[in-house]
Amino acid sequence: MTRPSHSLVSVARSQVLHNASPQWIFGPVPGRGDTAERRQADVTQHPTPDMRTTTAGLNLTDSVYERLLQERIVVLGSEVNDDISNRITAQLLLLAAEDSQSDIRFYINSPGGSVTAGFAIYDTMQLIEPDVATYAMGLAASMGQFLLSSGAPGKRYSLPHARILMHQPSAGVTGTASDIAIQAEVYGKWKQELANITSEQTGQTIEQIIADGDRDRWFTASEAKEYGFVDHVLTREHLANNNSAS
Repeated sequence: MTRPSHSLVSVARSQVLHNASPQWIFGPVPGRGDTAERRQADVTQHPTPDMRTTTAGLNLTDSVYERLLQERIVVLGSEVNDDISNRITAQLLLLAAEDSQSDIRFYINSPGGSVTAGFAIYDTMQLIEPDVATYAMGLAASMGQFLLSSGAPGKRYSLPHARILMHQPSAGVTGTASDIAIQAEVYGKWKQELANITSEQTGQTIEQIIADGDRDRWFTASEAKEYGFVDHVLTREHLANNNSAS
């Protein structure tokens, strides 16, 4: 696989971490006189974006996320939507381009969200060469649970007091009778796809997955391990044992 140049990776990192937008202009508009008044007017029309907050519903400073990304850590800390999905898939692709051998750690604290946005993250996790280790913290519900169990085999973790929720995807069905029939068919295919993949991930039968997902089913960390969503409950003792073994 052709590795991108260092400069290309640097530009990509800047775009991903800071959500840099090329339409921001910090100088005189072309064709206008470069006077102090013009420069002040341009700054007023094109204000500097506040980089202390991030888009996509993430409420940590960019410097924190940049530092985490340098450690190959990706965080999902909100609902799964298109904006979040685009951000996370870009981060995964960037880390894979920088180093195709080292693991990526993916921390999940999410109530779930869009099926299509979640599948975009899932497909990217399966596509890239590095293993993606997943960690549940707080709540991994619905699509959050699916992404958690989609981590590399043997590298799926739950923090001790995290809760995992499995249920079937919900469909907001509206429109004409024909539209409703089409949406119901799409919804049924999504449900079957999720059940098939989750069955492979957990070792449970497809029938069991469908039955358990028909209603909200909650799991503690240890119950999630027993069911097959995760491989380990992460404690200090577990970390100490891993460090001593390595």
